[in-house]
Amino acid sequence: MILTDKVIIITGVGPGLGQAMCRGAALEGAKVAVSARSVDAINAIRDDIIAKGGEAIAVPTDVSDMAQCKNLVSETIKAFGRIDGLVNSAYFHPAWTPLHEADIDEVMTAMNVNAVGGLRMAQAVIPAMKAQGSGSIVNISTLATRKPFPGEGGYAMAKAALGQMTRHMAVELAGTGIRINTTLMGWLDGAPLASFFESMGEGGDAFRKQRASEIPIGHIPPDTDCAKAVYFLLSDYASEVTGASLDVNGGDWVAP
Repeated sequence: MILTDKVIIITGVGPGLGQAMCRGAALEGAKVAVSARSVDAINAIRDDIIAKGGEAIAVPTDVSDMAQCKNLVSETIKAFGRIDGLVNSAYFHPAWTPLHEADIDEVMTAMNVNAVGGLRMAQAVIPAMKAQGSGSIVNISTLATRKPFPGEGGYAMAKAALGQMTRHMAVELAGTGIRINTTLMGWLDGAPLASFFESMGEGGDAFRKQRASEIPIGHIPPDTDCAKAVYFLLSDYASEVTGASLDVNGGDWVAP
């Protein structure tokens, strides 16, 4: 278990990658602060982790509100005494539309949640990490920042800003013991994607097969397996890694 006794905050916990990361981090030995706006959802994940012998708390948090970000940090320290890792996974996805036709208010919401939300959480957690002399922040980004996918412009713009935050903070936090890195996720096989394919009706299976054939590893990467890259960056195995952008998308970023 590579996260034994580490205290990890994960934001934006939904039915896909966020949930997978919470459960997986607990299995790797972490004490997890489960966070999202949905109280019922995060309570269910917390209860499931505890039922399986892990340690977790659930703290409802909207990352667009600095007070709530600070409260998440405070509640985590109150419960576990320290914070070793932060995973910025909260996101908002504007309507799927060409960027030149996008609703500016939706794009601004994406920037506020995806990018500035990550900054708020980092600012909230960094004092505690500095006091400890160590910490790891992982920003969850997207393949769409490398390989534009029609309709994802507003979302990708915000995630690109989050990636730039990684690079700046890696330099600015030099000497503090705090590392910060980005993972670039592509298509993730899990509950949300299954629902997407089902919504396509009879064409869903064909599109799944097509998409899988276009990814070098030959399948759509499962969210539970992609989450393992995040555990690595949170762990001591990545003690010398900061300012990095790690593609976790089955090689999709190099495919034509």
